[in-house]
Amino acid sequence: MLPTLETLGETLGGLDGRRILLRADFNVPLDADGHIADDFRIKAALPTIRWLTGQGAAVVACSHLGRPDGSPDPRYSLTPVRARLGELAPGVELLENLRFDPGETGDDDDFVQRLVEGCHGYVNDAFGASHRAHASIVGPPRHVPSAAGRLLAKEAEVLLGLRAKPKRPFLAVLGGAKVSDKLGVIDALLETADEVVIGGGMCFTFLAALGHSVGDSLLQPDQIEACGRLLGSGAPIRLPSDITALAPGERVVQAGVDLHPEWKGLDIGPGTAAEFSDLIAEAGTVLWNGPMGLFEDPRFAAGTKVVAQALAESRAFTVVGGGDSAAAVRQFGLDREMDHVSTGGGASLELIEQGDLPGLRALRESVGTPEEGHDG
Repeated sequence: MLPTLETLGETLGGLDGRRILLRADFNVPLDADGHIADDFRIKAALPTIRWLTGQGAAVVACSHLGRPDGSPDPRYSLTPVRARLGELAPGVELLENLRFDPGETGDDDDFVQRLVEGCHGYVNDAFGASHRAHASIVGPPRHVPSAAGRLLAKEAEVLLGLRAKPKRPFLAVLGGAKVSDKLGVIDALLETADEVVIGGGMCFTFLAALGHSVGDSLLQPDQIEACGRLLGSGAPIRLPSDITALAPGERVVQAGVDLHPEWKGLDIGPGTAAEFSDLIAEAGTVLWNGPMGLFEDPRFAAGTKVVAQALAESRAFTVVGGGDSAAAVRQFGLDREMDHVSTGGGASLELIEQGDLPGLRALRESVGTPEEGHDG
């Protein structure tokens, strides 16, 4: 069991006047002018922040932004995030980008101790970063009593529930570009899911393993053998039956699963979208991770949009596994129709695959009394 905000309060004898370090995930997208393009991740931390401040705690938030490679870089400053956070949660302090210091990614204990200095407790609400054994994720629980924030606790409850007790039939819908990124999670899902359907760029390596010609589509030749083994095992995997492709001259064409050498498959076809939608309608639980095509281009957004609409209309318990899938449901205005939209793409996949994350493990093993911690 993860320690909760309530147990942290009990451990510290109340939070009034206590200084709490909050690891949030404010790794928001920025536009060309450096302005926040989507503040979803900032708003996702507000329930935890408001609970802590409501108990009288002084909250010091910290986060990474981008990949500044261990040194200060003005392109990755948290200044715009600090301004937005100040509007949404006045009085909350926000430290500068954690990754400006090489100690963050190296889990350097001197860096950890600087982070927790003056703090009585720690809360991790950065699910999207909790698959990283970085200093701000795994370090503070070694020094101060720690707990999971509301967002992190909910993510763990929902995603581990898919492994333990999904309402059946349990359907997994997987897409995205690279099959190499998903083979581990496919193996894990096949132990619990009743069927796994595969679209997106990764479907072409599976189709090639069956001997289909995939034209100029995305292909990982070094993964064909692994895909062939999975398909040959009798695993309940369903692949597209038709493809929307781009032909020379910028022509959009509909095809079966054998493509002309010069055609590039960029979306599942309408027949496949209808088949996947029918499966979603019959499911008791649906996990969706990865778009069905290049949805950022309106010409190749139909497959992803049809799947998203099917989830929105489904009576199943629907989970969107973060990353591009979460971006897609927000783009289509359907995010509020889902039962759970994860804030972490890589973290959600790793938790489903492994059943644990470094950040969760650190919380469970946290020091448990104020005397063991850093009184500041």
